[in-house]
Amino acid sequence: MWASGRRRRGALDSGFTMDETVAEYIRRTVLKIPRHEIMEMLTMWDFLSKTQLQTINVHQIKEKISQEVVELCEENSASIKQAAILDMIYNHTYRNKKVWTVYQMTKAAGEETDSFNLADFKYKFKRSLRSALKNVTISFREYEDNAIWIRIAWGTQYAKPNQYKATYVVYHSQTPYVFVSSLRSNLPLLCQALVHASSYHDIHEMELRSRCIDSLKDIVFKRYSQTFQTYHPRPLQERNVAPEKVDPRIIQENKREKERIQSVNQEVFGEGVQPKIEFAQYKLETMFKGEPEMDILTEKEPFRCVVKFSSPHLLEALKSLAPAGWFCCANA
Repeated sequence: MWASGRRRRGALDSGFTMDETVAEYIRRTVLKIPRHEIMEMLTMWDFLSKTQLQTINVHQIKEKISQEVVELCEENSASIKQAAILDMIYNHTYRNKKVWTVYQMTKAAGEETDSFNLADFKYKFKRSLRSALKNVTISFREYEDNAIWIRIAWGTQYAKPNQYKATYVVYHSQTPYVFVSSLRSNLPLLCQALVHASSYHDIHEMELRSRCIDSLKDIVFKRYSQTFQTYHPRPLQERNVAPEKVDPRIIQENKREKERIQSVNQEVFGEGVQPKIEFAQYKLETMFKGEPEMDILTEKEPFRCVVKFSSPHLLEALKSLAPAGWFCCANA
């Protein structure tokens, strides 16, 4: 970390001394970027001039590269606002490093969707958060598909925002869906700000989580081949599959049942690669059936439980269960 009170080259040239926490945050952000992507991200950042970028020697050790970037940022009087934007560029590029949770907003009954105004959304969002929490850093950046990335560094009433534990929010205008990186303590404040800024009535978690935010978007925006809507099954014999060499001495048990399971599995999941999600849960509520003398059956309250699924590629894992005989996908 930079020594307290140390004046860097940019400070001597411009007379401006950059805040030590900002300098350290920029330095750490640059260190996270792979060497071959440093110049590309700094160019996307658009805070340093082309002349300044040309002075950076990317062939030296990354520690020295980061120090050079900090000195150039000091020449340009960088603040936490600019540092946050660089962090957003990095996290957008490496968005799969975070765990994303999907939230859906809803309108009140009979309420129509308003036209979206980005400037109005930003103003309402900032006002809602800052009215509840004074020390908070909020940054916005627009990307393709009307995606608005929001970075929020949370503080407390008595402490400055912690830039190293920022929350990321991805909101697609004209849709009710929001994607939020891990957040606990300030989730109610965030939900309140989102509902207020986007003119919705309520918001709830959809219980969909994954590191792959693009797959979550494919699911909620229905951008992948949902077989129950778009898939048209063909008889198995019409598929262009090379005939399997089978020893005539081997008798295949339940051959017709296995073919039926394979056919249904194709209808449910399709032939393409599934969207990548890693977490899902199912809430079960049921009444027990059985002998009336059993104590548990005398209870009128239903049995409630939550079934949680976790896998590096959950949908592909579920797709593989039916052919393996673990469950019948016709009942899925």
